Amino acid sequence: MFNKLKINTKMKNVIITSIILALVVIGCADKTQAPVAAAPLLPVLAIKNTNAITDAEYPASIQGTVDAEIRPQVSGTLDKVFIDEGAYVSKGQSLFKISERPFREQLNNALANLHGAQAALLNAQLEIDKLTPLVQNKVVSDYQLKTAKASHRIAASTIEQAKAMVESAKINLSYTTIIAPVSGYIGRLPKKQGSLVAASDIEPLTKLSDVHEVYAYFSLGETDFINFKAHYTGNTIGDKIKKLPPVSLILADNNAYPELGKIDMVDGQFDKNTGAITLRATFPNKNGTLRSGNTGKIRLGIQHDDAILVPQSATIEMQDKVFVFTLNKGNKVSKMPITVIGKSGTNYLIKDGVRSGDQIVLSGIDKLQEGQVIQPEKSKKEVALLINKK
Repeated sequence: MFNKLKINTKMKNVIITSIILALVVIGCADKTQAPVAAAPLLPVLAIKNTNAITDAEYPASIQGTVDAEIRPQVSGTLDKVFIDEGAYVSKGQSLFKISERPFREQLNNALANLHGAQAALLNAQLEIDKLTPLVQNKVVSDYQLKTAKASHRIAASTIEQAKAMVESAKINLSYTTIIAPVSGYIGRLPKKQGSLVAASDIEPLTKLSDVHEVYAYFSLGETDFINFKAHYTGNTIGDKIKKLPPVSLILADNNAYPELGKIDMVDGQFDKNTGAITLRATFPNKNGTLRSGNTGKIRLGIQHDDAILVPQSATIEMQDKVFVFTLNKGNKVSKMPITVIGKSGTNYLIKDGVRSGDQIVLSGIDKLQEGQVIQPEKSKKEVALLINKK
């Protein structure tokens, strides 16, 4: 009996010891397991509808208000060149001189013909004066007087013709001095002094550009033009043009031209080859910064009411698509594709994919995965876009 009780006590001790060892092993195992990662704290933003201006850019070519080809109107030797390439000239200033000797001789010849015609007219009048009393006294027949009057009319018409020849010779003589039709800048001078020039020459003597104002021509596709018209009130294109805001010109170095321009012309037809329509914006150019042939881009601002805007920094691009991470119930994120239809500053204008009231993750999105739980940190901003009011 005593031995049996001793055996039972021994077994109980073994069991208790085993239980204690198991608890110790479990406790040690729990301590070696990695702690569960906490959900990341990321800023989120509630999207609201707002008004915005998006900027669209269109390639533009720049021309002076007048780009004139200077051509000779008579043929001859180029005696003098009064200007240099790139020079600024004033309206009426002499540019070239063509040898005038042949044209002065033509004028002298025309004047001689005029004087001869005037003498013939005087002689015809004397004949009429002589025959008139003789006819009245029936000394000579009426036929002779009629013939004299006809000769007088011929002489009078010859004078008119001679006067026209004189004026034509004077005009040709004046063409030997080529003057500037407008104020502006001279282009290249392919013909030098001593060159033979003619009105039929393919190449002009030079080009002259009046650039106190410049025209920037740009084109809109059919869809863009329809949207352009829809954004501005007015019954006609002319009415809409009057209400258009100023536009900016972005130069080739990507800097904005300091002066704003105004759209003042829309072409009457679409180009059947390109499917685009041309618009013109006029810019002041008092300092002559811009020249004909410059290129740039017209930056056109379009007003959008009740727009959805998302910061570009809150988006990620994959396979030509743009995504944002929206916050769902349980603070889980979901990758949502969005349709971008424009830019406003550093923000995207969204057509669909998100709507007012949705919450998006603002930063840290490059490490997020679909369905991941985060700790949302509310942004102090009220909307998803800071708009620079213009």
